[in-house]
Amino acid sequence: MNEDKITLAHGSGGISTRNLIKEIFYRHFNNQKLIDGLDSAVFEAQSGRLAFTTDSFVVKPIFFSGGDIGKLAVCGTVNDLAVAGAKPLYLSCGLIIEEGFPIEALDRIAESMARTADASGVKIITGDTKVVEKGCADGIFINTSGVGILDKSYVTKKIMPGDDIIVTGTIAEHGTAISRDRYGLKADGSFISDCAPINHIIEALHGYMESIKLMKDPTRGGIATALNEIAEHAGKSIHIYEENIPIRKEVQALNELLGIDPLYLACEGRAVIVADKAESTEILARIRALDDGKEAQIIGCFEDAENTNVYIENFFGGKRILASLEGNMLPRIC
Repeated sequence: MNEDKITLAHGSGGISTRNLIKEIFYRHFNNQKLIDGLDSAVFEAQSGRLAFTTDSFVVKPIFFSGGDIGKLAVCGTVNDLAVAGAKPLYLSCGLIIEEGFPIEALDRIAESMARTADASGVKIITGDTKVVEKGCADGIFINTSGVGILDKSYVTKKIMPGDDIIVTGTIAEHGTAISRDRYGLKADGSFISDCAPINHIIEALHGYMESIKLMKDPTRGGIATALNEIAEHAGKSIHIYEENIPIRKEVQALNELLGIDPLYLACEGRAVIVADKAESTEILARIRALDDGKEAQIIGCFEDAENTNVYIENFFGGKRILASLEGNMLPRIC
């Protein structure tokens, strides 16, 4: 391409638009369904139930430690499908780009999306690009929608007292990485987003689906909000042990310095899994056998109470109610 920045002509639907699509998106998302250039991608679905999800991404900064808006867009949609018990198959990619956005940055984002999609086993088969005047957006916004085939062995089940709650890895790393990069904080230690596809973790649990009651990815609002949503769904209270929650020391320390509770910070490569107590230890061992599941933990269980509160107990035995997030602790997180 001759231009080094996005112009309004790239959103006009003419030659510039066509060149942008061919030279960036066709090159990175290279598959025949996309390159056919039809108004809708056509594909054959296996027999069974489909899962369909959509999400929009406005993260700031666009490039952050451990990822970028493109990687985040693919992971976010793949993970929503995975925790629904679906095998992700196809994604769409819709972009709103601000006039003046560097072509080089757009190319990096598209390459990142392609690499993440390939690692997830999905294809980006359709999309759309719009360009708005300078000052009308903040660089680039992305929407991805996804379709997957549901695993016939998985359905959500009635949650019972004693059922365990598993977190598949350390928490709050995405939110902490965004905070550090956005505000230019100087802090020692490793602060890298956990942004990653989790469908391979869910697929590794295929033989345990009869014992898995529910799965959820703790994105905006963190594990605290995810646990409250699960408790409300189950109609039962949850008892969490603070010392069992996997969190890296440097992540804990930085958030204490900032006055932020990491339990409310987004994770973008983790799942919360509710499992029958009889199988939860085996499920945990299966997750820990994976390279990115080694720090998974059982963090608590369900109790038979006349409320849907989430209680968190500290090392000294003190308990408090862990409520859902109120307000917006950190905007533009995903």
